[in-house]
Amino acid sequence: MKIGFDHKKYLEEQSKFILERVNDYDKLYLEFGGKLLFDLHAKRVLPGFDENAKIKLLHKLKEKVEVVICVYAGDIERNKIRGDFGITYDMDVLRLIDDLRSYELDVNSVVITRYDNQPATTVFMNKLERRGIKVYTHRATKGYPTDVDIIVSDEGYGKNPYIETTKPIVVVTAPGPGSGKLATCLSQLYHEYKRGKVAGYSKFETFPVWNVPLKHPLNIAYESATVDLKDVNMIDSFHLEAYNDVVVNYNRDIETFPVLKRIIEKITGEESVYKSPTDMGVNRVGFGITDDEVVKEASKQEIIRRYFKTGCEYKRGYADLETFNRAKLIMEELNLKAEDRKVVIPAREKGLKLKEELCKNEKCPAVALELQDGTILTGKGSSTMHAVAAVILNAIKYLANITDEIHLISPVILEPIINLKSKTFGSKITALACEEILIALSISAATNPMAQAAMEKLCMLKGCQLHSTTMLNTNDEQTLRKLGIDVTCDPEYPSNSLFYNN
Repeated sequence: MKIGFDHKKYLEEQSKFILERVNDYDKLYLEFGGKLLFDLHAKRVLPGFDENAKIKLLHKLKEKVEVVICVYAGDIERNKIRGDFGITYDMDVLRLIDDLRSYELDVNSVVITRYDNQPATTVFMNKLERRGIKVYTHRATKGYPTDVDIIVSDEGYGKNPYIETTKPIVVVTAPGPGSGKLATCLSQLYHEYKRGKVAGYSKFETFPVWNVPLKHPLNIAYESATVDLKDVNMIDSFHLEAYNDVVVNYNRDIETFPVLKRIIEKITGEESVYKSPTDMGVNRVGFGITDDEVVKEASKQEIIRRYFKTGCEYKRGYADLETFNRAKLIMEELNLKAEDRKVVIPAREKGLKLKEELCKNEKCPAVALELQDGTILTGKGSSTMHAVAAVILNAIKYLANITDEIHLISPVILEPIINLKSKTFGSKITALACEEILIALSISAATNPMAQAAMEKLCMLKGCQLHSTTMLNTNDEQTLRKLGIDVTCDPEYPSNSLFYNN
């Protein structure tokens, strides 16, 4: 994979800039937008970016940092799913706490925002408190977002409990957007100033990248990633007016800046040092780009992946037609086609061939996998295993120089697993999923040196590209994600079954 980003340079630049911002205050509330860990979008569009760069940055500053996690009560109540992990937001809060602790970062508390005694949220709060996690609740802020006099008063932010913090940098993060991070930061600012402390607010948002052009594929890829939020990149007019400098921000930050500026000025009693929403940011990711052409191409590929993802979400009922059409328009803006993703045509050709040979009127799931050396392998589904399982076996056999005729997994191992699924568990789908096949392979590896040799090649699949002619089930998607494979699917179900396609 070609590298277009210098991770080490970025970390040095970023930590230096945050510390410079902290020096202006007794305490800095730093709102972290995007993903604190496993930022796979950034990794894909900035080849060379470490998906855990942000958490490693905070680990570097751990003596000065503590973390507050926000989660919106409504997201807990409706079981909102974090798409990249397939887990609900409340479970992601638990995962986030564990991951932060593993990096020796202090988790101060969890804030439940816009809390209104929702039953599922109350259960979650009990779960946290009984595990020793401090929990605060914030009700909807009276007068928000327009009545600044009420917002910045005892009837507004004053109604929220004050979160006791001890370190100079308080990172405020969340499982996803709309979790109340900004309101929590501003509420804390209000309470700090009432206590006579000089506190500040800044925002760490990786995308859009303010110092690359508005129509750069890197910034357009951000729009593609947030089609459901309807985010639109724009020139920061406030920055242009104040400094005569063209920088990029996005509609929500630009639209809310005048109110946000007034709130901060009302809290502090003096003119804000920030002349634009870009001023508020501390992001230095643009300075880590070392090869613009590599980043452009990676960003275009991400836009295509997002188009496929939105198409599948529309098919499943998670996205509306407007969102899907917006993803399509973004593709057209850059003259991109689905077939510009190299694995799409081989997968579809394999599917058509199978249909002619085997399936006739049935749907015939097929997949194509591109290895790091550019080799493309295909796989088909069978009564024994899913198509993705077949292509993974094909790939590791290829990497280990094992011929197709040699079976890595003995029928002696496969048959009992299939019988367990069909006869003991009563499953109607007996074909083994990718994870089940890999477990069977690991058992074979104990006695079969070739299976062991193939197993050792699994790590070489990280960063490979896969396309399926039908939508994968959640388990297969998760397994491929654990292997580090970037997956897309045509928005087609593998069969006409309603329940068994999930």
